Amino acid sequence: MRAISIFSTIQSSYNRFTNTEKKVADYILEHAKEVVYMSITDLADACGVGESSIFRFCKSISFKGYQEFKIDLAHSTSVDNEIPQLSDQVLMHDSLEEVASKALASNMNALNETYKRIEFTEIGNAIELLIEANRIHFFGVGSSLMTALEANNKFMRITNKTVCAFDSHQQVMSASLMTDKDVAVIISYSGSTKDSIEVARKATERGAAVIVITRFVKSPLTAYSDITLLCGANEGPLQGGSLSAKLSQLYLLDVLYIEYFKRTYQDSIVSRENTSAAVAVKLL
Repeated sequence: MRAISIFSTIQSSYNRFTNTEKKVADYILEHAKEVVYMSITDLADACGVGESSIFRFCKSISFKGYQEFKIDLAHSTSVDNEIPQLSDQVLMHDSLEEVASKALASNMNALNETYKRIEFTEIGNAIELLIEANRIHFFGVGSSLMTALEANNKFMRITNKTVCAFDSHQQVMSASLMTDKDVAVIISYSGSTKDSIEVARKATERGAAVIVITRFVKSPLTAYSDITLLCGANEGPLQGGSLSAKLSQLYLLDVLYIEYFKRTYQDSIVSRENTSAAVAVKLL
């Protein structure tokens, strides 16, 4: 965290900003707490400018990019008696019982919000794409990779056509070899992760269908998606990998899995019996 508040930096630099940068600065100064949870596309839309203008604004106040800017903004907007970005409800003096109750409420709110955001026609179309695909590739970076691996582990119990590469280089190579009969399922909370965007671009170039699981309906990643499924958890830049966000993503993947199983029951039940039998001998 920088010693100088980001608000002081913006105000001291204000006179040298371009007119476009001043629009961005004005919005940030007025809506700082909301901006912490906004994607670069959301902020650009709110300011009436392009995403490149947001990026240039961040560079003009010495940040490498939008995410680094949001981390500093989150530090600057945190209140001393709160746990920064862990929750907007949990306080430092809360008892263990209160922490447990508020954590439960946060996770339940994330799941409820995700359910409310489900477009059933879209999720039905996503399931059909998965069923018709020759190969299903799950992609994610960082904490989203853990979610992608969990999805792959779940689906491989009922079908032999899933793939999930660990390394970001392997992921983009895998995407570059996809065909128009394959489906890429890309998991990214922010929709702004460079590696995930590159995977989506490569998959699209190859003619593969792209399903994105993310928080924001508009982001650099969703520009490449055929189907976007929205999770409902708020996650600040200091809260990366929050369980609320992961739970909401896993919930969507669980819906996809269950409905896939139902629609392919005859094949899936055989596969599930075979995979269960294969690991049964490893249990006491």
